[in-house]
Amino acid sequence: QVQLVESGGGLVQPGGSLTLSCAASGIIFRFYRMGWYRQAPGKQRELIAQFTGAGTTSYLDSVKGRFTISRDNAKNMVYLQMNSLKPEDTAVYYCNAYAGATYDYWGQGTQVTVSA
Repeated sequence: QVQLVESGGGLVQPGGSLTLSCAASGIIFRFYRMGWYRQAPGKQRELIAQFTGAGTTSYLDSVKGRFTISRDNAKNMVYLQMNSLKPEDTAVYYCNAYAGATYDYWGQGTQVTVSA
């Protein structure tokens, strides 16, 4: 079975940093476009960082320069390094693996709360 398991969320002060991890299993990892999404209360889920099909990375404007997505294909791992965190970054963060409409998988989410 396919599993994506996020970890690393928690409570952090404004200006602080967190690194999220996503462990994938049950897929041929190198064939998947990996990304991170988040969903805040009362808001729609939004794409914040991803590897494109061309192998480059793209970011939501509001996180550009603060967040970095990376992947380790040998370990089937995806990471999201988050720096200079703001209260508006508070959300549940989700890992996504996508290789077409039939091959679209999600993790369970991990809570990130940015508060003083």
